[in-house]
Amino acid sequence: FYLTPPQVNSILKANEYSFKVPEFDGKNVSSVLGFDSNQLPANAPIEDRRSAATCLQTRGMLLGVFDGHAGCACAQAVSERLFYYIAVSLLPHETLLEIENAVESGRALLPILQWHKHPNDYFSKEASKLYFNSLRTYWQELIDLNSGETTDVKEALINAFKRLDNDISLEAQVGDPNSFLNYLVLRVAFSGATACVAHVDGVDLHIANTGDSRAMLGVQEEDGSWSAVNLSYDHNAQNEHEVERVKMEHPKSEEKSLVKQDRLLGLLMPFRAFGDVKFKWSIELQKRVVESGPDQLNDNEYTKFIPPNYHTPPYLTAEPEVIHHRLRPQDKFLVLATDGLWETMHRQDVARIVGEYLTGVHHQQPIAVGGYKVTLGQMHGLLTERRARISSVFEDQNAATHLIRHAVGNNEFGTVDHERLSKMLSLPEELARMYRDDITIIVVQFNSHVIGACQNEK
Repeated sequence: FYLTPPQVNSILKANEYSFKVPEFDGKNVSSVLGFDSNQLPANAPIEDRRSAATCLQTRGMLLGVFDGHAGCACAQAVSERLFYYIAVSLLPHETLLEIENAVESGRALLPILQWHKHPNDYFSKEASKLYFNSLRTYWQELIDLNSGETTDVKEALINAFKRLDNDISLEAQVGDPNSFLNYLVLRVAFSGATACVAHVDGVDLHIANTGDSRAMLGVQEEDGSWSAVNLSYDHNAQNEHEVERVKMEHPKSEEKSLVKQDRLLGLLMPFRAFGDVKFKWSIELQKRVVESGPDQLNDNEYTKFIPPNYHTPPYLTAEPEVIHHRLRPQDKFLVLATDGLWETMHRQDVARIVGEYLTGVHHQQPIAVGGYKVTLGQMHGLLTERRARISSVFEDQNAATHLIRHAVGNNEFGTVDHERLSKMLSLPEELARMYRDDITIIVVQFNSHVIGACQNEK
């Protein structure tokens, strides 16, 4: 099934979104110029989610990618709720009191977040009241705990992740008299999601990561070339520290059964995630909730089985690993992406492709033919193709789309091959997942002038 270039473009561009930060919004000149985001589904429906918002009561911008498994319910809930928990965790005591007093007296609330959403991004209106009540309980507790100290961003991020995961678990245990909502909270808790979130405030960049999505910084070296700096670590079997952490948390007798075939208890790829109560609740609690839950839950095989060698839960945490980085003028962009991207591309290639896209300057890499025997004619063809690619204006208006085009369409020579792109994008739903995962990308562009000025002030 052959797709024409316009058909390929319409598939690639269907979910793209761009946001430019207004230069003078009266508050502060931002270190973020703007961001591009995009998603390419492999699952039907897609299990990835993305979020971006400006914090209105504190300075700073939040951006995140969320990778769901066992369905999209948990990723959806986390993408809607986590930023509110983070924003509330960062608010000063007076602002929390102001918000609580407004709710008490039925006045209009101070807006906490300004969302930057793609028209297709879904929000579950049915659950908004339930979600609001859980969030309100959280800020009431923060008011009671007031220590008078200013909140540390790292601490706020960790508290927000853990608290939201706790609320997801609690809502599922309590249930809801409304049968639709009852089924929803159970689906959220029994499915799972990883999260990689950035908080950018002036020159302070914090990355909070739970699971195996990644954050990477694109740095422009003095000679104009591009390099990549990792700002997160995957929480899976490839990370020795993570395997050690899991082993330390359980008795020695379980050492052999904890990680099997590179999966947690032989089942789960990420070692940290939201939801996934199958790896957190006791067996008794799981049985009680499933038995008293709606019939649809009993029909779901996933909720019935108990993981093998399940002796000392919880085996899974949503606690993020937080990395702080002080932005420098040479830090030009940040890429947040679910593992669908990193499975197909090396971070160094990601840095180069996005860097060249943003500056419009190609650094001529020597043409690599990777051990292939190439005739002079073929080499001439490759060079001609390269020249045509440089002279043509970039066909993408969005850096995330440009990156997806490369992730899906790159051939062994590192160039986008239209035929390959056409094949990969025309795979039927049931086959697509065998060749690639959902891909979600946010590319954040930094304002070097503002970052330089902030540095000089400091």
